[in-house]
Amino acid sequence: MSEISYFQEVLRKLIHLSSLWMVAAIMLCGSEYRLLLAVIFGTAWILNVVLEHAVAKQVPYITPLYMFFFKKMLRKTPSPNDWVISGGPPVWCAAFLVTLLFPTQAAATALAVMLIADTCAALIGRRFGKHKINGKSVEGCAAFFIGGLCAFAVIALFYPPLEWYVVISACAGIILAMFAELFEKQIHIDDNLSIPLLVGLSMIFLYF
Repeated sequence: MSEISYFQEVLRKLIHLSSLWMVAAIMLCGSEYRLLLAVIFGTAWILNVVLEHAVAKQVPYITPLYMFFFKKMLRKTPSPNDWVISGGPPVWCAAFLVTLLFPTQAAATALAVMLIADTCAALIGRRFGKHKINGKSVEGCAAFFIGGLCAFAVIALFYPPLEWYVVISACAGIILAMFAELFEKQIHIDDNLSIPLLVGLSMIFLYF
């Protein structure tokens, strides 16, 4: 697996951040349309998986178009019949699960933390990371935690009042998610999925 350039990493993370519309959709739909939104996310998840399977099978028109836009941003370029799952399906799956399982604030916070904190960790870690832990960096971990707190703070503005136990629940979830991202290779769960689930579960157990 070759390392992509920093520029391509930035492009990957801009695509990652474009998924913040999902956070806005969760907040706008609230509990009233939660099931409908979950169905939409779940359908998109399945379609994304089917698309990447089509790419692996070298389906005419689909594969060349996909590779034209995304080849340089893929951490591993798929060979014929090599079904490589990108970061997209786990994001759709995470959106589906948090919308289905968690209350609105917890769902929005969980997804926002994953999108923002993971972006901060990747970009800061690659540019400034000097002190390595498990192949990643202390600087990246710090950026993850700070980015996660910022994401939580923005979401919390829409759900006053901000009580101390809400902050504790969010911090606990962000710390757990940070370790899940740090040890992603050991736990064998994509961090796009593990991060929002851990943040959401922490808020469920310690707050709601």
